[in-house]
Amino acid sequence: MAAAKIKESSFQEKTLSGVGNLIKLLPTGTVFLFQFLNPVFTNNGHCHAVNRYLSGILIGLCGFSCCFSCFTDSYKGSDGFTHYGIATMKGLWPSSGSSVDLSSYKLRVGDFAHAFFSLIVFSVLSLLDSNTVECFYPSFESTEKVLLMVLPPVIGAVSGTVFMLFPYRRHGIGYPSSDSSQNS
Repeated sequence: MAAAKIKESSFQEKTLSGVGNLIKLLPTGTVFLFQFLNPVFTNNGHCHAVNRYLSGILIGLCGFSCCFSCFTDSYKGSDGFTHYGIATMKGLWPSSGSSVDLSSYKLRVGDFAHAFFSLIVFSVLSLLDSNTVECFYPSFESTEKVLLMVLPPVIGAVSGTVFMLFPYRRHGIGYPSSDSSQNS
């Protein structure tokens, strides 16, 4: 019996570690906003119709934020401050006029791969949140534990492989960076 508890504990630690690694792929502010507002919008899982609509809107907006932030980047302006912009086919579209050449910040295939997998990771984390499960699909609660043990490692392996093929080089809004001026 003690061996079974140790094995179960080890499996749970691996699962939580996998979820922790997946969260690194998401913008911190978006995840914090979702974790902060989700219990309020879902009424701690005791939903009415209004709560479902508000929760759905929250999940949609946070999912959009995860995707959109993959297409943002930062650069050091001629004034020495960090500026943010949106990546386009021609380069970075800045938030203000700039004298810096922003043509090296063009959209890449990897940006779309990162946006897609960020959305998938956020969807898994938000739709398997205990308040969301109780609100939207309460009969699903028994299989939630199984999915929480299986999905994060699988998605982590797939997204890890994709991110090795398409390394993320943007330093956009919501993503930490040690030096925003580098964009290699």
